[in-house]
Amino acid sequence: MLTKEYDPLKKQMFQILDELGKVINPKAVPKIDKETLLRMYRTMSLGRIADDKAIQFQRQGRMLTYAPNHGQEACQIGPMAASRPQDWLVLAFREFNAMLYKGVTLEQAYLYWYGNEAGSRFDDGVNVLPVNIPIGSQLSHAAGLAYAAKVQKKDEVSIVYIGDGGTSHGEFHEGLNFAAVLDAPMIVVIQNNQWAISTPRHKATKAETLAQKAIAYGIPGIQVDGNDVLAMYAVTKEAIERARKGDGPTLIEAVTYRIGPHTTSDNPKLYRSDEEVELWVKKDPIVRFRNYIMELGLLTEEQDAALQDEQKQYVLDTFKKVEDSGLVPLEDIFRYTYETMPKHLQEQLNDYKKYLKSEGL
Repeated sequence: MLTKEYDPLKKQMFQILDELGKVINPKAVPKIDKETLLRMYRTMSLGRIADDKAIQFQRQGRMLTYAPNHGQEACQIGPMAASRPQDWLVLAFREFNAMLYKGVTLEQAYLYWYGNEAGSRFDDGVNVLPVNIPIGSQLSHAAGLAYAAKVQKKDEVSIVYIGDGGTSHGEFHEGLNFAAVLDAPMIVVIQNNQWAISTPRHKATKAETLAQKAIAYGIPGIQVDGNDVLAMYAVTKEAIERARKGDGPTLIEAVTYRIGPHTTSDNPKLYRSDEEVELWVKKDPIVRFRNYIMELGLLTEEQDAALQDEQKQYVLDTFKKVEDSGLVPLEDIFRYTYETMPKHLQEQLNDYKKYLKSEGL
């Protein structure tokens, strides 16, 4: 078991691919079929293009505040590829790539950041919770989902994401403790991207690793190269198998880096050096995975170039649909707090409609 071989108290990071995409841990390479490998790469590629374009759209005043994902594709795609359709993805707000792999459409993902509530409604059978902005509360949601699955004897596992800074919030610990005590089928992925907005990792906690926080809850913890999609797949696959057997949660620390700003309202040049960023640019998760699948003969330079062109056009066409979607209906402001709109909200809605009509609006 990987989680027994790697000590969370030490900086003993699990890795399969090096920065150039060469296999350095051949015994650990997971068995993944050709179609899945290509889907993983295509989604990582689409996520990168859509992410970079989203920043451009926001800078042009065409989208609201956005949380970039550039550089964190592997730690999102690996776990999703290791999961099954019935498993749950529980978000924070930087899991754009995970959402795409799990079945959220690009249009839906863009609608959310565009400010349209339709971006929080996903298709039937897509087990993804809406974007969660309050830091840490997603752990409680995931623990509840996992415990409900256990009680109802459903073959479902909850995979929840949180940032390195989020591990300092109370609900991180409450959710982990709840799930651990009840042996709930929950996987926690810490996206340790080194910065909680402007707070560096070393100022967020004195713990040697974030993976070691698992020890306090009596569950396995492992530190993984978060830019190695095969390593993320392998560790999550094992964690999911443990959870399905009733052995409870696993904590995975994915060591990665946020190449861009925390959000489009942030200026990272104020608190980190260009030299630091450049070091992590050389560890690009997409480059190493592309090199790996090209070495396997699954992708050529020509095929990749055609894919990039196709996806760039798809992103532009999708965002045009989002912009053409029009204003959010007035009812949406009132509609989603309760399953059935209570009398007092219905009265407020009717009164506001009367007001708009009286003003000729």
